[in-house]
Order: sequence, then C-alpha cells, then structure tokens
Amino acid sequence: MSFPKHLIDGYRTFTSQRLPTEQTRYRELSERGQSPAVMVIGCCDSRVSPEVIFDAGPGELFVVRNVANLVPVYQPDGGAHGVSAALEYAVNVLRIQHIVVLGHAQCGGIRAFIDDIEPLSPGDFIGRWMAMFIKPGEVVAQRDQESRQDFTVRIEKAAIHRSLENLMSFPFVRTQVEKGDLNLHGAYFGVAEGSLFVLDPGAKEFRSVGNAPSE
Repeated sequence: MSFPKHLIDGYRTFTSQRLPTEQTRYRELSERGQSPAVMVIGCCDSRVSPEVIFDAGPGELFVVRNVANLVPVYQPDGGAHGVSAALEYAVNVLRIQHIVVLGHAQCGGIRAFIDDIEPLSPGDFIGRWMAMFIKPGEVVAQRDQESRQDFTVRIEKAAIHRSLENLMSFPFVRTQVEKGDLNLHGAYFGVAEGSLFVLDPGAKEFRSVGNAPSE
C-alpha cells in the first residue's frame, strides 16, 4: 500500500507555505528543545485538533490525545501508562504551568460508553478504557425528562470533570497545584459551531468564550 497521497500533498504545501515563515522557530526549537507553558489533554477525534482550535504554533502546546480525553487515576504499578508518563514528563521535566482537559461534542468514546451501558459491545480495549470513567458502585443513567442529546452532553462534560479530579490523584500534580505553580483547566469544544466553553471552577459550569476580547 502506498503512502497516502493527500499527506504528501499536505506536506508539500507545508514546506512551500508555512515552513518558510516558521523556519527560524523550528531551528530554535531543534537547538534548545521545547518549553511549552501549556499541556492539553484532548480526544483523538480527528475533528478536534488543539493546535488548530487554539491557533498554536510549533512548540507552544504539549499535547496528549486519547479516546474521550480521559486521565486515569495515579497507579504506579507494572503496567504501561501512556497518559501518566506524558503527564509526569510535562510536570516534572517541562515544568508546564497549565493543564487543559479539552472535551468536545459528539465524542465517539462517550457515545460508545453510553451505548455500552446495556450491554457492553465487543472489543478488547475500548470498553475497558472507558470503564475508568466510572468509580466503583457509581451509576450513570439518563435522568427523567432528559433527552438523549442532553444526556450525552452531560456525560461529555462529566468526563472533563472526572479527568480534572483524577489529575489531582498524582502527587507531583497536586504538589505543584497547591504551590500555585500549576493550574488545571477544563474546556469543551462544539464541533458544529466551532464554539468553546471554559470551565468556571467556582460555579462548576462551562462558560462560553464567545468572541469577547481576551483579558
């Protein structure tokens, strides 16, 4: 099978248009390494690229993407933990200042989780991965008078809350947060409208960013 042609075409466009304007930046990054201030934990959904959403240039974001933008609890056992390893590197080596958990609408992982409630669909990995979203004994169900769409959105946002909660189970994250050297944030992206909502930690609600000028 040949390498996808549209990727080659995209690379050629990159080298002819974008690379010339950022060549100096790439050379600097290759020589002194990366030092991003922000880590984004996002979904691997192809429609939700953090670099595109936040208009970030090379070296500005340290990005980890997985199904449903989940962060596991701190579990230093003999298993391989990709998200935990990236988190450890970001906090302890890169000394990032912000972690953003970026969820989104129409999340396939959340939809799979909802559909799996009754019953679990076949598969070796996805069901087990999504199972970390639920605490032992916790019940996730559609509420009375709640539409399927509203239920889905509620669970998509709940996944962000749970990941933020799990982040604090990592000792090195908690220490930096309590010292004031690290800030945790939640954000929710509406795919159809390109809308962005940022979590207000005090109200525990997502507020629209809109087109208001930044502070």
